[in-house]
Parts: sequence; C-alpha cells; structure tokens
Amino acid sequence: MELDRPWGNYTFVAFDTETSGAYPLGSDIVEFGAVKWRDGQIIDRFSTLLKPTEPMSDFIIGIHGISNEMVENAPPMKEKIQEIRDFFSGCVGMAHHAPFDLGFIAADFERYKIPFPTEPVLCTSLLSRTLIPESVNHKLQTLIKFLKIDGGQAHRATSDAQACLEVGLECLRRLGPEAMLKQAQNKMGKRLQWIDYSLLLAGRGQSQQTLEAVVEALQTHSDLDIVYAGGSLRGSLRRISPIGIVRNPDGDYVMAICHIDRAQKRFYLNKMEEIQVTRRN
Repeated sequence: MELDRPWGNYTFVAFDTETSGAYPLGSDIVEFGAVKWRDGQIIDRFSTLLKPTEPMSDFIIGIHGISNEMVENAPPMKEKIQEIRDFFSGCVGMAHHAPFDLGFIAADFERYKIPFPTEPVLCTSLLSRTLIPESVNHKLQTLIKFLKIDGGQAHRATSDAQACLEVGLECLRRLGPEAMLKQAQNKMGKRLQWIDYSLLLAGRGQSQQTLEAVVEALQTHSDLDIVYAGGSLRGSLRRISPIGIVRNPDGDYVMAICHIDRAQKRFYLNKMEEIQVTRRN
C-alpha cells in the first residue's frame, strides 16, 4: 500500500480483542470487534464472541465481564477467522496498544493458514502520546474522558474499537487534513506490520530454532532448558515453563516461570544462547 496520500483517502479498520489471558498461544481471543471508516463515516461493523479452548479464570472475567457461560455456545475461532481476515482487506488497521491485538490475531492467522494483511497498522496509544500530549496519560479510558468520547461499554471489543477509531481520527486531524499516512507512521516512532507478528518467522535477532522451540513448548505445554545471556545467572543452564510469547518491536520475549526461584520473568529470545524443549512429567 502506498503511504504518500492524505490520510482521509484511506479506509481504516479500528479493532480490539478481549482475551482469555495475557499472551498469544497460551491464551485465546474470546471477543473480536471492529469498525470500518471511510470518507468521514463508519461504513461497517463486525463483532463476535468466540469460544476459548479452556475456561477463563475469575480474574480474567473480572477484567472484561465476558463469562464462560457467555462464550459456551459461541463459535470457535476457526469458524470466524476468514471473516475477520476479509474485514481487514484493503484497509489500514488501527488499534490501541496495537502490538497486543496484532500478536493474538496473527497467531490465529498462522494457525489456520490465513495470509497476513499487507496493509500497515496504526497504534493509537503511540500516536496519542505524541499528538495529544496534554492528556494525563494515554490509556484508552483516560483518552475517552479527556476527548469526551462516547466510550460505550468499557473493555468490550466493539465499544473499545469505536473509541479507538475516535482517538485515532483526533490524532490524524491534529496532523492536518493534507498529512500523508506515512507522517502518521513516523509520529508513532515504530513500524507496525502484520508480518512482524508471525510466530513462524524469525527476526529481531533471534534464530529460527529458538522461535520454533518456544512455539513448540507453548503448544505442547512443555518446559524449556535454556542458557540465558542475562540476569544474575548469566550463562548458566536453567529450566523455564513458558506462559506466552510476545513479538515486540523492542525485542521478542517469552513470559515464563523460572524453576530456580519460582518467579514469573521475561526472557528475551535474542538472549537465549541454547534452548531445548523438555516434556513435563
């Protein structure tokens, strides 16, 4: 997609996910919501609940209010993933804290062999930090109040997607009506493309073997024996139990329980010098 046209010439899809946990592969999307904007108005909407592979905890339910009973008869992701992909076709994506949502949806695109969108994605959290600096912070609910946006039902996918759209449009208006889309990308300070959230393609410094081992461990509920070039035990062998993986522009990492001190920690993939999948007893 060419990025040197005024932003008003593009079609945008603002989207949001509610999930059964914090990390892709270890958790599932339980609600997807999106709104499509073109020529000054919302032209389409998409919303669906989704049945996760495992029941949600009370803690997670308390965040978004989606109960296990609400998703008990919902379709699984495999029945909706193509519709979700089609909704993005030809559109610039927009999400608040976009790497989180990209990580989850990209994992499902790969799981069901759906090609990634090739259009770029804007993160309204990053944009608002630069273009709405007078807000006390740049959480979505704070921006909703600051900009006097109708936020609908907080932490539900469609309401948050529409609020994200309004925040994104306000950011773009502040750039000016003739501002190019690439100027918005530059304001984020980071490049966000769907392909960068692939769980099958290495990048950002780590090897393909490392990435594949982490994915295998998460999919088979196995542990990892690693030699880690960081922390107080730098260079020593340790065992970790992966919880989830995050592909991040600042460095991909796996959240895991370290067996040495039984604490949950962040382990960057590009610091794993050796790695081996170990089946749990």
